[in-house]
Amino acid sequence: MRVARVNLVKSTALICITVCISDVIVLLLSGCYYPGYRQLERTMSSLGASESPVSEFISAWWIFIGIVFIFFGIIFRKAFGGNHKNVRLASLLLILYGLGEGIGSGVFKADRIAGKMTDSFVMHDIAGGIGVIAALILPLIMKEVIIEGNKPGFTLLSRIIFTIGFITMLLFTIHFSSDENNFIVFYKGLWQRLFMLNLYVYFIVISAIMYHKNI
Repeated sequence: MRVARVNLVKSTALICITVCISDVIVLLLSGCYYPGYRQLERTMSSLGASESPVSEFISAWWIFIGIVFIFFGIIFRKAFGGNHKNVRLASLLLILYGLGEGIGSGVFKADRIAGKMTDSFVMHDIAGGIGVIAALILPLIMKEVIIEGNKPGFTLLSRIIFTIGFITMLLFTIHFSSDENNFIVFYKGLWQRLFMLNLYVYFIVISAIMYHKNI
């Protein structure tokens, strides 16, 4: 029983690392199949919109990623002990990220009709927003979970990840000007991708710690 549990935890950690790296590659390559799509200017949601030539593939991919992170959140709780409140909360945040940024973003397309947001677009934003907030809060909770073995470096990393995440989220969500030539508005795709890369670095580190954890 213990061997099976250890193998499950290690396999889940490796799957999470693989998915994080794969997602960056998949989104980058998918943008190449969308004529006129500019990675640094347009959001990732545009790739999943109905008008996108890779819409169905990206939607399915996001749903798959969501399922992976939900599973990761469940196994994370088993690996770190589900009786601790911070472990339970961290697990919940991981699951919410998978539900929101993964499944929610995949099911609801960011479509516009005549320049106006559709109901699907609104649901896409709400689901994604829940996932983003969960991901942003995660480092504040996770640094209280992974404290064994005197890992002061992880606490520092968690603070850095939270700070970078907060800044890039603000740059992506707050439009200081309606002028599309404004630097911050113009490169909203860049801020979103920096938020994602920052988060994925954190997920990979957590997965590596989880892989080497004694259970």
